[in-house]
Amino acid sequence: MSLHDHPEWLKDAVFYEIYPQSFCDSNGDGIGDIAGIIEKLDYVKSIGCNAIWLNPCYDSPFKDAGYDVRNYKKVAKRYGTNEDLKRLFLEAHKRDMHILLDLVPGHTSEEHEWFKKSSSAEENEFTKRYIWTDSAFSGYSMPFIGGETDRDATYILNFFKCQPALNYGFANRDRSWQSSPESEEAAATRLSMVDVMRFWLGMGADGFRVDMADSLVKNDDNNGEGSLGKDNTIHAWQEMLGIVKDEYPQAAFVSEWGRPRQALAAGFDMDFYLNWRWDGYPNGYARLTRDVDNALDNNPEHDHSYFNALGGGSICQFLDDYCPQYESTCNEGYFSFITCNHDTPRMAPRLSDRERRVAFGMILTMPGVPFVYYGDEIGMKYRDIPTKEGGYARTGTRTPMQWDDSKNLGFSTAPKSKLYLPVEESSNASERRCLVKSGEIPTVSAQEECEDSLLSWVRALIFLRHNRASLHANASWRVLHAPVNGRSFAYERCSVDSLEGSDFRAEKTIVVMNPSLSNESIPLDALAGLNSKESNQALLQIGEISFNSSSLILGSQSFAIFKL
Repeated sequence: MSLHDHPEWLKDAVFYEIYPQSFCDSNGDGIGDIAGIIEKLDYVKSIGCNAIWLNPCYDSPFKDAGYDVRNYKKVAKRYGTNEDLKRLFLEAHKRDMHILLDLVPGHTSEEHEWFKKSSSAEENEFTKRYIWTDSAFSGYSMPFIGGETDRDATYILNFFKCQPALNYGFANRDRSWQSSPESEEAAATRLSMVDVMRFWLGMGADGFRVDMADSLVKNDDNNGEGSLGKDNTIHAWQEMLGIVKDEYPQAAFVSEWGRPRQALAAGFDMDFYLNWRWDGYPNGYARLTRDVDNALDNNPEHDHSYFNALGGGSICQFLDDYCPQYESTCNEGYFSFITCNHDTPRMAPRLSDRERRVAFGMILTMPGVPFVYYGDEIGMKYRDIPTKEGGYARTGTRTPMQWDDSKNLGFSTAPKSKLYLPVEESSNASERRCLVKSGEIPTVSAQEECEDSLLSWVRALIFLRHNRASLHANASWRVLHAPVNGRSFAYERCSVDSLEGSDFRAEKTIVVMNPSLSNESIPLDALAGLNSKESNQALLQIGEISFNSSSLILGSQSFAIFKL
């Protein structure tokens, strides 16, 4: 695939991820819902986000926060109805916004009707819909469960105990009960997912974020010399997405894969640059904002992230990981940055407000389609709280959105005891208002009233991104300055706007930053024509930045965007 094969609207898209149970409670039951999301669409649009990724809202027993799906075609009662979701699509489209649902194709809940039928001792059409061994006493190297069904077999899991793996086959088979990816049962599973996608696209959805997209075909890691790896899983997605995209060519798909060469070859439009650790070491994305041994450790001295003013190092460790992946896929689709997600510790409070502003500056000016996690735009904090619905350490990133200084910070009118998760509150209303006013508890309303708030900075960045083609997802990117022994970083974004005869008119943007506490300089010769003329005044800037005859001087924790 090439960039021309992807939906046109993605070039200027900025996504906002919404965890529905924690965003806005419209009916006072303590849990966020679809009506609440509709109520807040204008706010999301005001940030500059013109697309939403909505975490699972399907019927579920919620043992894994909705990633244990009981019915793919039914909205969970606590969120509303199918008609409510259809109304969300309509209201978003009125505002020129797009909505991606979360697809969970690798497993279902153990309470799904398919699994109940597959568990029967009597053979039926769902017998091989999941991965079962040939005996109740047959174990395997993958996680499995036995002794819980009438069937004389054990079943393979995809994640938690409540999530039996759907059967897409095994690439390399060493047991008689393992299906081939070309088997009838594997084909039936693929068609069942196509059916789910068709159902919601027909209702008005604009595409899907796909959970654990690389987990479908088992034993698919080593496919021989010259392969991309995951070849059978790639082929499965090529088939499924090929069918769906033929019918819905403007539908968009982003994968939780983290290896763009594989994901984009599989037919996805976007792949997330995720907070992975390979062989125990943080990847490039983690080195930017989360280079810590323990996600719960908020001590800045233990943080070696690039954007940490005290502990970070050169940008080169990030570039060593990112550049080969970007360069090998930049013409095939989008490798997308996130500020955070529901599985990843928030940057605050570990990184300071200023450190996060510099980080946002980079994340929102890089190639690919950016994703902002709800609440990150106001600096909501990761909180060490008890697990909820299988969240465990992830739960601290899933707390209710903080809207204002009213009860429950405007998330819900319910008693505290009924809230999905506790809000960041104080013991009394007077103290709460003081903490909100001081910024200790960030809220949307307080930051709306402050011209210099983090929210204002994020809005300015996204506004500029929308208004400069050279900052769009498909614009080119190249490193201009990245010293091994320094903290500064500069890159160029370039977009060809039009073609007149043989004359290309290119718009260029240069982004520079210095997250350290010391001044750093960049030679003007490295900055592709940037100089101290008035025409090169920064479009956006934080910190002190100046020119001398030969260099650009970046002050402590500074960031700027220039046009050429």
